Amino acid sequence: MQRRLNREQSSLPELRGLAESAGYIVVAEMEQTRRSDARYQIGRGKVEELADLVKETGAEKVIFDNPLRAIQAYNLAKATKIENIDRFQLILEIFNKRATTTEAQLQIQLATLKNELKHAKEKVRLFKRGEQPGFMGIGIYEADIYREAIKRQIHTIQQKLKQIREKRVLHRERRTALGFYSVSLAGYTNAGKSSLFNALAEETAEVNNALFTTLSTTTRLIEFSKRRFLLTDTVGFIDRLPLTLIEAFLSTLEETIYSDLIIVVLDINEPLETIRKKNRTCQKTIDQIGASGVPVITALNKIDCLTEEEAQQKLEALKEETKNPMLISAKARTNFSQLRQEILKRLEEYVEVNFSVPMTDTTMSLVSWVHKGADVKKIDYTDSAVQVQLEADPEFAEKLRKRVEDMQGKIEIKPKLP
Repeated sequence: MQRRLNREQSSLPELRGLAESAGYIVVAEMEQTRRSDARYQIGRGKVEELADLVKETGAEKVIFDNPLRAIQAYNLAKATKIENIDRFQLILEIFNKRATTTEAQLQIQLATLKNELKHAKEKVRLFKRGEQPGFMGIGIYEADIYREAIKRQIHTIQQKLKQIREKRVLHRERRTALGFYSVSLAGYTNAGKSSLFNALAEETAEVNNALFTTLSTTTRLIEFSKRRFLLTDTVGFIDRLPLTLIEAFLSTLEETIYSDLIIVVLDINEPLETIRKKNRTCQKTIDQIGASGVPVITALNKIDCLTEEEAQQKLEALKEETKNPMLISAKARTNFSQLRQEILKRLEEYVEVNFSVPMTDTTMSLVSWVHKGADVKKIDYTDSAVQVQLEADPEFAEKLRKRVEDMQGKIEIKPKLP
């Protein structure tokens, strides 16, 4: 079920894919174009239609693409006589099914608890009115006691995740000391990241057509052109991934933040508008996790499903909005030599930059600009100056040199060491 505005595109196909990934059999779909209703999310007349459809199809659960408040989920359940969940809860169900590592399981628990905390007051109010007896097994807790209990659980999980993150930092520092470049695979879920990982690393990570097959990072040492690289497969991105989930998976996505190069994988076999939308989602997520300055190659995957002419037409159409796009097939290993050459090129042409500028009214705008265009490794503030270490392409570095010198600062640019 989706409620949307006229200007918004339907996302029912993606919701269907998510539902199927969670193990559901979709028996019907429904959509309404209108503004949100405070009581039901959809209009009251549509609620009656939904209730009739549930009865007619024998459905056991209704899944909304829209976020549902506790009162809306309750009112819908009362009207349809079955449970109503939203997209966030559906994604959590998928994550729960797919989580195999302790870290992924903890991250899912964290996201679930943060979502529960957001709705705690409303749920307790419903319970005290006798309208949601026994929900979540909280008995007769008052809202503040319930919220404090959730906060304590959140703190415990965050401490456990902190310990895991500290171990990862040590591993990363050891790898850096050995001088290996780090390459991360990112992209929309089900675009073929794990297939590309397997092909490049000669591994056998799980691959299927379900969404969110990969929920934790896998890193392997690979070698080509007599150079060694660390290749990491990461959790897939998805449109409107709730901020709570992005925050919960930050430690997993840290491998992307600290990469020397990101390969964004897109499925070129999809319609152009779908590819554009998913590319925007990937770039937005990369920005959200603080990796916007890391160099990017866009791998337009699955060209084995298209004719050569169709693939070239799509490449031309996407050139202006994707970063360093190239056509590949992870399954058939098409254009892999070109991909490897592009990886070497992007890594080797980057330079290391160290600069310091006095603290003035324009300093913070310079720092903000640097964060958007370069891969910032370290930044130190003093009362009188800012010192920054970063990696960037030579063109950006020269633009930065001019701005730093105009501010009477100091800058050093040198080739990036392997």
